[in-house]
Amino acid sequence: MSLDLATAEDAILEAIDAIRPALQSDGGDIVYQGVDPDGVVHVSLIGACGSCPVSTMTLKAGVERIIMDRVPGVTEVVADE
Repeated sequence: MSLDLATAEDAILEAIDAIRPALQSDGGDIVYQGVDPDGVVHVSLIGACGSCPVSTMTLKAGVERIIMDRVPGVTEVVADE
């Protein structure tokens, strides 16, 4: 499935806005960096989330699952340093 980057970006930002309060309640946050044509969403986890030992689990089990559920064509969510 091909990803319409313009449409996908709006939906990704909406999904991130839905996730953000949970991350902020733990002292962290998420910053959207972009999406590539292959459907890979790039984010940065900052604050407490950036140094948390379970941040990979948060990213994959939480953030990635929610974004992939809400945005057709997203294939993966990765954290950029």
